[in-house]
Amino acid sequence: MLILLLVSTLLLINLLRTMTNDLPFVFGKAAEGEHFTDRTQETEQLKMNFLHGINSIIISPRRWGKSSLVAKVADQVKDEASIKVIRMDIFGCRTPQDFYKLFATELIKQTSTHVEEWMTTAKHFLGSLVPVLTTNTDPYSPFSLTLRPTVKDFCEEVLTLPERIAVEKNVRLVVCIDEFQQIGDFVHSVDFQKLLRKNWQLQQHVSYCLYGSKRHMLMHLFNQSSKPFYKFGEILFLERIPLSYWKPFIIDRFAQSGKKISEAVVEELYQYVDGNSSYMQQLSWIMWSMTSHEVTHEGLELAKSRILEQNQPLFQEQLDKLSAYQLHFLHAVADGQGDRISHKEIIENYDLGSSANVAILKKTLISKELIDTFDSKLKISDPILHHWLQTTLFHSL
Repeated sequence: MLILLLVSTLLLINLLRTMTNDLPFVFGKAAEGEHFTDRTQETEQLKMNFLHGINSIIISPRRWGKSSLVAKVADQVKDEASIKVIRMDIFGCRTPQDFYKLFATELIKQTSTHVEEWMTTAKHFLGSLVPVLTTNTDPYSPFSLTLRPTVKDFCEEVLTLPERIAVEKNVRLVVCIDEFQQIGDFVHSVDFQKLLRKNWQLQQHVSYCLYGSKRHMLMHLFNQSSKPFYKFGEILFLERIPLSYWKPFIIDRFAQSGKKISEAVVEELYQYVDGNSSYMQQLSWIMWSMTSHEVTHEGLELAKSRILEQNQPLFQEQLDKLSAYQLHFLHAVADGQGDRISHKEIIENYDLGSSANVAILKKTLISKELIDTFDSKLKISDPILHHWLQTTLFHSL
């Protein structure tokens, strides 16, 4: 019965993946295969790191394609007989214990070829953990291997698991951890980071690729000499994908389904979303879905309105939690005053209080991922939020 369930589930997964590949644009998930564009230099560099066992840290603003890049390189090296790429997302981890369980579970599952082997491998490598197999309704993750520790101190056993598996199975592992900034919020986070580094830096058959969606927190973890993960590996800073790559990509995706979009519309789209990769795909999808033959300027304007409407509840919820001073600061940045935010006239015009208060506001809003520095300029992090602030919240002010 278990084998029959596994076979039927795998067939469903393949069907869903085929349906996804038929879509002209992908957003909200990693863009893989033909949906991936550019990142040629970064792809080659990350691939070299994977092949030669170099630790990698990927840092960029949100929705610029970190997960897509990792997925592409993992796919490129999958046929290397001596390399196995493990990918996991720790966004849901709130404690070190959450991390240990997820880390061990994904390592066991992704280095085993079938369900029965999960149990055998877990029992062989993790003497202090009891594996418990459960089934899920999610077709993309039909089985879950829950590891229940039988002793309190099992962290060393889990953290050395990648090296022990690699040695016994005669492979090299690349462990890719998304949303790695989550460990910065753990209780006694620095001690936990020290424990990770102590174990991981000694492993000879394992390398790590660490990345996440909060750039400022990752910079805090990896770019400060006082932190345990300082100089842990090569840092790759992702830049915007140039417009010159987006033009042929989007025009070709439209053409494949018998539709048209002009270079001028793609250029205007690129400027509107400030080159944000996810929004380029999402707005292209909206225009594609609304167009029967050719996208017009009016079609682009309608797509802009639709994406603003879709995001309004989320934006409103984010801003409802802000103080008046924080809203005033966002207003100034949205008006393009980020470079002059500490000037006396800006502080007075936007009612920011004092210079000291401005410094506090800036730090707080960066930590909330609402503002960031792009091209040496302080801007609203989310380009669609920027337009919503200008056209809706601050329009009449």
